[in-house]
Amino acid sequence: MPETHVFSIPMRTRFRGITEREGMLLRGPAGWGEFSPFLEYDARVSAPWLASAREAAFEGWPTPLRDTVPVNVTVPAVGPEQSAAIVRASNGCRTAKVKVAEPGQSRADDEARLEAVRDALGPTGRIRIDVNGGWAVDEAVAAIGVLDRAAGGLEYVEQPCASVEDLAAVRRRVGVPVAADESIRRAADPYRVRDLEAADVAVLKVQPLGGVRACLRIAEDIGLPVVVSSALESSVGIAAGVALAAALPELPYACGLATVQLLTDDVAVEPLVPRDGALPVVRPEVDAAALQRLRAAPEREAAWLARVAEIDALMRQDRTS
Repeated sequence: MPETHVFSIPMRTRFRGITEREGMLLRGPAGWGEFSPFLEYDARVSAPWLASAREAAFEGWPTPLRDTVPVNVTVPAVGPEQSAAIVRASNGCRTAKVKVAEPGQSRADDEARLEAVRDALGPTGRIRIDVNGGWAVDEAVAAIGVLDRAAGGLEYVEQPCASVEDLAAVRRRVGVPVAADESIRRAADPYRVRDLEAADVAVLKVQPLGGVRACLRIAEDIGLPVVVSSALESSVGIAAGVALAAALPELPYACGLATVQLLTDDVAVEPLVPRDGALPVVRPEVDAAALQRLRAAPEREAAWLARVAEIDALMRQDRTS
């Protein structure tokens, strides 16, 4: 049984509907791995996340091809002033990923956010938007045109619709490139995005897809430019994303891995935050004092150990059935 630690870190701003990020760290002979599926995920959905953590802890990662990874700043669905402040405080990031289509907000809110981000980035910065599948096809087509103008040009729009078929329909009707995220990581067949020509860019997240090596196989087979993105992890989890980005043969886009600063604290001695718009390709040292400071309540520790046991039982059942 590996050494384990369950952490709970408050968020600076509500993001993805949560204000606290929980997860478990595993320590094995290769180093630390992170297992942090969101709390609503069942054992089947969480299984690749555990495989990723165990790869990090027991196998390690492929040899990197680069020393640094360019990253974007992530702008949550906040007001214009806060959006601009986040960009200005991003330590040199020249690309911004901006959340839009937040429930309860209007198109005007999205436009104002994008205009503020463009002002903060300047005319040469790149802006991409993330919709999380929130639009229908006709709505997406109309919205992309409006938001492309508000942003002064979009690099791409990420997951404008929920289904692969709808992504393909939108891609045929707009001039802005389309990126697929949920249509890859949550799909029974991630290659339908390729087969239906539904996207120009593949967004890969290490934990949901089962580890660095699993993502490298998908990247090779899917035949699309890849953006590596985070699943809102601590620096231990972000290091796995950096390892994937560092091992890709080509890396044409900034990666969505600069998300540690969305947390109020971190488990690493030196958190993985951008410097001059990039992250170093390193495995961060875990801070023993931080593990104590951020330790989850005993009942939460028990709940995470139970999740691991449930996944292992499910995997044994699958092997014998």
